[in-house]
Amino acid sequence: MRTPVFEDIDPASDCDCPGCVHWRRVLPLSSRLGPSGPLGHPAARAHGLGLAGARTPVALALAASASAVLGAAPAVAAVHAPVRPGLPPADGHDDTPQGHRAPLHGPAGKPALPVRPGKQVRGPTTTRTAIISRAKTWIDAQVPYSMDDYWRDGYRQDCSGFVSMAWNLPGNEWTGSLDSFGVRITRDRLQPGDILLFHNPDNPEKGSHVVIFGGWTDYTHTQYVAYEQAPPRARKQSTPYAYWTNSDRYVPYRYRGITEGAGGPPPSTSTRYPGAAYFGTGADNAYVTQLGRLLVDRGGRRFYTKGPGPRWSAADRRATQAFQRAQGWKGADADGLPGPKTWSYLVGKKGRNIPAVTAGPGSSGTAPGYPGRAVFRPGANDPHVTELGRQLVKKGFGTHYTSGPGPRWGEADRRNVEAFQRAQGWRGGAADGYPGPETWRRLFS
Repeated sequence: MRTPVFEDIDPASDCDCPGCVHWRRVLPLSSRLGPSGPLGHPAARAHGLGLAGARTPVALALAASASAVLGAAPAVAAVHAPVRPGLPPADGHDDTPQGHRAPLHGPAGKPALPVRPGKQVRGPTTTRTAIISRAKTWIDAQVPYSMDDYWRDGYRQDCSGFVSMAWNLPGNEWTGSLDSFGVRITRDRLQPGDILLFHNPDNPEKGSHVVIFGGWTDYTHTQYVAYEQAPPRARKQSTPYAYWTNSDRYVPYRYRGITEGAGGPPPSTSTRYPGAAYFGTGADNAYVTQLGRLLVDRGGRRFYTKGPGPRWSAADRRATQAFQRAQGWKGADADGLPGPKTWSYLVGKKGRNIPAVTAGPGSSGTAPGYPGRAVFRPGANDPHVTELGRQLVKKGFGTHYTSGPGPRWGEADRRNVEAFQRAQGWRGGAADGYPGPETWRRLFS
């Protein structure tokens, strides 16, 4: 039988690949130490057949025995486990070497102008859509992380080079200078294309990192889509706010050269769907204003007590849902959030308009469409509550009001609605005092 061959390498007990980190935690201390110190990679020892760096006769005998029993090929050093998708890098960016300010790489590169501390700099103008599109080019190309190498577009392949590329800056910046190209904002104003920046001035290579904000993943605003350049390559993934580590030290910034979605109206000829990230809870951009104006033109004026404006509101959602239902759509297709199909119908002036809801006999004016259950809950303050109360009084179900009705939802509203529901012959959950679509329809019929 051939004697197993071992690759003699320097021990690397401080290796931070996920496999070695795991086995250092679970293996007994005695199994990691020999007469000469660490016995190589914990992950290699755990695999049994790859004792890279092993020095003792016991280790050699174990490997030879395993090779003989399994009929294995000569043992070699175990390959380190790759970083698993969807998880942060093993080191959590606590040790992140990065390049400093540098010109774009290649014949066309020009040296970046020196930036005095605190000086505000404005780079080339760009749009949020362009920032995200540029970030996706590196992700699609799986650009590997490097603080020394430059991608074919001239930008350094580390986290700050990635943001410099996405913001289309004239040179390669670093975490200590990117803030000069942006304006500090608050968490509730974050929009796609903004960044979350942590620069450690005492030790820039200890924890400093920057990511591009791609939009919230849910209404709780605890997770967001992060576009970033991190080992081993550029990636896009859901990330806890503000980051996996050093979360309280990340600061939101907005690029000074943003020309779209900063509160002003979008181009009048803008017909392309901007993406789901521009709509929903927390959205504040010009596309929300454009959506509202399109909905008003299609019969949605009654949903807005003021506006439309750039900050997403319940009025935008109710008007969008009314338009979707007018097309005969149901379920997820009528959730009140504009997708590509809804957007194409609005900008293309296709489909049916939002129908008007007229009041029944004995009432005057036009009643609003059903605004949704969230309007009729404790603490709600909405004009639709007043409209509901007035209609209950007209229908003879206002006996529980001692004053009003008014816009703040209260127990009197609930008891009057319950009386009306019981008058329809409903019982149990169907007569809970909270108006649903059918209660609303019957009140105004």
